[in-house]
Amino acid sequence: MADVKITVRRNGPYSVSGPIELVDADGNLYAVQDKAALCRCGASSTKPFCDGTHSKIGFQAAERAVPESVEK
Repeated sequence: MADVKITVRRNGPYSVSGPIELVDADGNLYAVQDKAALCRCGASSTKPFCDGTHSKIGFQAAERAVPESVEK
């Protein structure tokens, strides 16, 4: 079983737990411990982290992943 777990919170952030290394597009390392809540509504003022804005803006998200279509 994987050491890192990503949980989709209902209409909220991605909750990531385990030994995490979070690096931005420029290669800068974010200081995180063993868990982080990552924004998925796009409105957080502390991106990539969640600041709770999703609840203020009424964010509604798909709860299930959409399977990828496989072309052969």
